[in-house]
Amino acid sequence: MLNFQDFTTEFRQKFQKYTSNCEYRSCDLAFANLFVWKFYYSTQMAENEGFIFIKYCFRDKLYFMLPIGNGDLKKAVELIMENAEQEAKPFRLQGLSPKMHENVEKLFPCKFEYFSNRDYFDYIYLREELATLAGKKFQPKRNHINQFLRNFPNHEFLEISPEIIPQCLALEWLLLSKNDNPQEAVALEAECRAITTAFDNFQQLDLQGLALKVNDKIVAFTYGSPISGCVFDVAVEKADTSIIGAYAAINNEFAKRIPQNFLYINREEDLGLEGLRKAKLSYQPVEILEKFTAKLV
Repeated sequence: MLNFQDFTTEFRQKFQKYTSNCEYRSCDLAFANLFVWKFYYSTQMAENEGFIFIKYCFRDKLYFMLPIGNGDLKKAVELIMENAEQEAKPFRLQGLSPKMHENVEKLFPCKFEYFSNRDYFDYIYLREELATLAGKKFQPKRNHINQFLRNFPNHEFLEISPEIIPQCLALEWLLLSKNDNPQEAVALEAECRAITTAFDNFQQLDLQGLALKVNDKIVAFTYGSPISGCVFDVAVEKADTSIIGAYAAINNEFAKRIPQNFLYINREEDLGLEGLRKAKLSYQPVEILEKFTAKLV
């Protein structure tokens, strides 16, 4: 019997005890992400026999993540199958990486059908490449940064702290107000709430962040948190597009400051947005991580 509880920041260390050595790179395994979006998905967590279990609801459908831990994975999956049955909901596994897909299929051959959506694949990069921008393939990025440096020589990078969080939020609200696409409005408002939640709990979530100041004004900010001991998730990156090169500058500087034990940076999905997809591809990902949904046949 699994005892699911609502997410709180007190779960962070327990959760990361399981994920710190796991082999998976999905942004879905960043505790901070699960916490700041719990208002949207009613996310809950349970712990049992060496595994953590995550479930959430979306559009009245119940989803489970693959249990993370050491032990009998088949038994762990069977436990969440039982939970779905108790709730009288169809059983679905969400966010399965190819390795997770392989593990599930080995344990439950031909029991699931699998679906994937390109809009929700993760973009994964080598941290060193984003930090150094070395080589011909990154020449356009270096050009953008050089242009920014010429135009704004007195810029300043600041680690995100309680003192500058209000200024970062002011930039987020400004960017939200400038959006004139009604089809994106609901998603952007939800993202704004998630960002506000992250800033309200910044220290408790052990987030690391950086802001860029130009002419005494915050014009860009970014933050993230570990997925595992070698993969860091950059959850948010925002910039005033009128400041040419601000995105490239803060992306590069943050990568330099992420500890070197993190070999990889996950910059999450593009959500099917053409401009965002183009931007993420321009940073030369080493992997575009496919993620599957599994549904019982």
